[in-house]
Amino acid sequence: MAKNPHPASRTVAENRKARFNYEILDDLEAGIQLQGTEVKSLREGRSNLGESYAGESGGELWLYNAYIPEYQQANRFNHETKRPRKLLLHRREMGKLIGAIAQEGLTLVPLSMYFNARGIAKVKLGLAKGKKTHDKRETEKKRDWQRDKARLLRERG
Repeated sequence: MAKNPHPASRTVAENRKARFNYEILDDLEAGIQLQGTEVKSLREGRSNLGESYAGESGGELWLYNAYIPEYQQANRFNHETKRPRKLLLHRREMGKLIGAIAQEGLTLVPLSMYFNARGIAKVKLGLAKGKKTHDKRETEKKRDWQRDKARLLRERG
């Protein structure tokens, strides 16, 4: 029996600040158009989605400011580290997202980048609404209370 060469989805980069700064209303999976050296660099797992966002340009969705470092062995055939990368979605999904961004004032935020079970690079996008400062404080209070509650329950047995 042949072994599966690709493990079931492996996360390469995660945007942890996104869930703190935004209220995620919906999420979906999108493919990403990459060059060969970008895929090899992603497999090393040193990319960063911290300042990245997705936006519309020319009727298509693009991922901006996603940092994928240069691949060391590629020398002169390397890629730009923060170039815009095209997101691959079905036309209906793309139209829905572009409409939500334009009319409702929502933001498209990348939540994580990973390789699926077939070894294809994917981006998990979140349709998000920005949080106000008082909402962020409330979220932090809830998280602290959940942590304290779990600790108390553990101590009681």
